[in-house]
Amino acid sequence: MIVRIDQDLCTGDGLCEQGCPQVFTIGDDGYAYVKDGIGISEKAAIPIHLEDSVLAAAEECPGGCIFLLAS
Repeated sequence: MIVRIDQDLCTGDGLCEQGCPQVFTIGDDGYAYVKDGIGISEKAAIPIHLEDSVLAAAEECPGGCIFLLAS
């Protein structure tokens, strides 16, 4: 699964980071990003064992900025 964040929709609440800090982080600009293994990015592949946590974060996101794509 690939997770993508649309910074134009991000409200910076940080719920994604609280729900799954292994995948999400809030950048210095106050917007959410995903950790891609090298740094931070707008999209990245996520490990299978974290898919449920990422899905929950997407459902709870107040800005609706987290998108899940098939890999």
